[in-house]
Amino acid sequence: MKTFFYILLGLFLCLTANSQEILSQPDAKLITTFPFKQYSGGVMVIQAKVANVPDSLNFILDTGSGGISLDSSTCEEFKIHTVATDTTITGIGGIRKVPFVFDETLHLPGLDVHHLNFHVNNYDVLTSVYGEKVDGIIGYSFFSRYIVAVNFDSGYIQVYQPGKIKYPQNGTILHPVFTALPIQWATIKDRKKMGYNFYLDTGAGLCVLLSEEFAEDSAVLLSRRKPVITQAQGMGGRLQMRLTLMKEIKIGPYRFRQVPTYLYNDSYNVTSFPFTGGLIGNDLMRRFNMTFNYPKREIHISPNGHFNEKFDYAYTGLGLYYENGKIIIGDVIPGSPADKAKLKSGDELFAVGNNLSHNIMTYKNILQTPDQDLKLIIKRDDNYLTITMHTGRIR
Repeated sequence: MKTFFYILLGLFLCLTANSQEILSQPDAKLITTFPFKQYSGGVMVIQAKVANVPDSLNFILDTGSGGISLDSSTCEEFKIHTVATDTTITGIGGIRKVPFVFDETLHLPGLDVHHLNFHVNNYDVLTSVYGEKVDGIIGYSFFSRYIVAVNFDSGYIQVYQPGKIKYPQNGTILHPVFTALPIQWATIKDRKKMGYNFYLDTGAGLCVLLSEEFAEDSAVLLSRRKPVITQAQGMGGRLQMRLTLMKEIKIGPYRFRQVPTYLYNDSYNVTSFPFTGGLIGNDLMRRFNMTFNYPKREIHISPNGHFNEKFDYAYTGLGLYYENGKIIIGDVIPGSPADKAKLKSGDELFAVGNNLSHNIMTYKNILQTPDQDLKLIIKRDDNYLTITMHTGRIR
């Protein structure tokens, strides 16, 4: 059976050139500029069209994807022809066989990307997490063709034809190992200090994720840490992880301290331990403006206006999902602040504090402040209740 890895390991060939021939590389040419928006955790979303579909679709821009994909319900809604295959994809939620949409075009503002093969997956869980339709994920199939500059200060992306490019004066150039995904050496410190490989994954709305096997084998975390159980979402659906802090992570010359860190029981080894220890997500990387230069196998990062923003240290044990026009409490971790407040799975959430916006990402942002008493208005069994919850703090 042919296997396609959503998080992929591979080998690449180093090509050598005749030392007597020096070819001048043309300058990179700006093709287009377009806006993006952010979901919680810094996840980047852009709008594009596919094939002859007239509507603009929402795509997550994801360096943690080894290809490009479409949501199965989007294909069904717009009657996009799919072909069954024996190809499987592997993500943090599991392994599954996927159909494909072959040889189609992605229409970005000012740029048509031709001859793309989209694998088709079910992204209902991502739609319910963000409260907006997720129609697909754009990964290596796009990044490998262009130079892509992401500016979190302006909220715009610039796409260049590959060539010689002048990066911003401030910042540094990273030289990751490139399989289908960039793998960056970083230094981490908690009980001890060590360097290790980590995927750079802009599609992950978190700071750092370590595989439980790596954390146990390396003994990098302080023994006094008391990770809490929390809910996460992956390609295969919802799953539980542990959440704690790490004293420091250093990427290039840049250090971040007291970093929220997820611990993941990696049954399918999508983090490729022992080659890598986990991943660095976009809640940390959004603190840089980034230029992804896959053709030259380098990434330029420059601290931006979000560089010194505080991390989210709050803990509620509460999972929120947008379902059929309602914000529903889907998960309540036993012993968590949500459990102690007597919240229940299936409760419909109407307000957090004084906010009645009915916007799931707004509610999640309000819940990100630790050690606060928040009044929640919920509906349970046709009754409206006001419940006070004290948010916890990860340690």
